[in-house]
Amino acid sequence: MTHIDKTSRIPLYLQLMDILINKMENEMGENEQLPSEREICQQYDLSRTTVRQAINELEKDGYIYKVHGKGTFVSPKKVNQELVKFYSFTEEMKKLGKVPISKVLSFDVLEADRKTSNKLLVADGSKVYCFSRLRIADDIPMMLETSFVPYDLFPGITKEDLEHTALYELFRNRFQTEITMAEELFMPVLTNMKEAKLLKMPPSLPSLRIERLTHGVDRVIEYTNTIARGDKFKYHVRLEN
Repeated sequence: MTHIDKTSRIPLYLQLMDILINKMENEMGENEQLPSEREICQQYDLSRTTVRQAINELEKDGYIYKVHGKGTFVSPKKVNQELVKFYSFTEEMKKLGKVPISKVLSFDVLEADRKTSNKLLVADGSKVYCFSRLRIADDIPMMLETSFVPYDLFPGITKEDLEHTALYELFRNRFQTEITMAEELFMPVLTNMKEAKLLKMPPSLPSLRIERLTHGVDRVIEYTNTIARGDKFKYHVRLEN
């Protein structure tokens, strides 16, 4: 739809939404500013109420975001993650033409508590790496990850290694450890203040909590808890009968 049809049974605000979505997807770039409500009213000969309803619905659906005192902008496109095969953040961002960066927020070697040892299938008190990373793409924080890795399988990993080399690349190239499969559990959660600050997002927005267990040939080699921005990712699963 490219124009408003006032004789149509389709509500005017829905027609306007279709027009604006088409413009954003085909003519506008991410973070580009939309015309003001007044300009849209004049352009399409619509009331302020109709335009505001369309804008509010577009914001709810994640197509746009508002900056107080500045205006309304096109939201960055969500990463469409296919859940049909093993994937890594670094490789997926590269496929999309984005520049991935991992900022290591903390790095320790600890004794595994009961929960961690149960996940990694190691004895209580076993040495494990524990590190938190902020995963960034094109300077936009996307995910906050806390990972646990058995120390005995991968001795000598440093914070600097993780800042310059993808974890799975370290597994493969330095330790000749291939990943055979991964299990993931997804849960919608409210983003707390600390997470929201690190991810540079409003705490009112929801996130996805993702628990991942990564397997090598005969052992669990990684347990990771991830907070993924709900406004940056969508996941696709194919179900066959």
